[in-house]
Amino acid sequence: MISLQGINKYFQDNHVLKDISLTLPKGSVTALIGPSGSGKSTLLRCVNLLEIPQSGQMQLSEEKLVFTKKPPRSQEIQKISRQTGMVFQNFALFPHKTVIENITEGLIVVHRMPKAEAIARAETLLEKVGLSHKRDVMPATLSGGQQQRVAIARALAPSPQVLLCDEPTSALDPELATEVVAVLRQLANEGTTMLMATHDLRLAASVANHTIFLEAGEIVESADSATLFHSPQKARTAEYIATLTEGLPAGSPT
Repeated sequence: MISLQGINKYFQDNHVLKDISLTLPKGSVTALIGPSGSGKSTLLRCVNLLEIPQSGQMQLSEEKLVFTKKPPRSQEIQKISRQTGMVFQNFALFPHKTVIENITEGLIVVHRMPKAEAIARAETLLEKVGLSHKRDVMPATLSGGQQQRVAIARALAPSPQVLLCDEPTSALDPELATEVVAVLRQLANEGTTMLMATHDLRLAASVANHTIFLEAGEIVESADSATLFHSPQKARTAEYIATLTEGLPAGSPT
């Protein structure tokens, strides 16, 4: 379980996250939607402590951290960040390492896993994302969809408590995005806890069981995905969804 209570994040005078509180039950998939600048990516980065909030508290599994003016200790940060896996919009693979080396690097260097065990773990994950045959190639030879699937495998390698996905399909054309959505849907069906920021309403509607609409650093509306997309309670939510589904076939985004 992940619990955020009263999270506030500033960048100098810019109040990016305003008193954010939410709970993510184990096995849940939650999508963060909202216009650019709404705080979606910053919220993800606060969960894995790439960004440190100025106030509030967070609990991830058994680890609890209270944010004050005094920054948390590096040991406290590591206890939480090592329980998260991050999938970035631009894949962030090591260009000079093979596919399998990209996955094993963190296991060996950060988590001190024996090399043979790390390789076995990586091979299992490559099979899961359908890329066993690309084990020894360089990232530059892969399509964008394949690179993102490798990035997902890398994020899953240390068995994190939560998988964080920052716009996982936005850099891909629709056909390649479909490959990534299929992998994320499979992970959701297997009970992987996920929090994803996305502009792709079809991804949110088809994979997430809960969706949160953020704007200007505040939660405007939070509901199960079917309700939020088809019967939003707030006019601003309905307006935002309409701008993204304009021109799509009837029944979208599901």
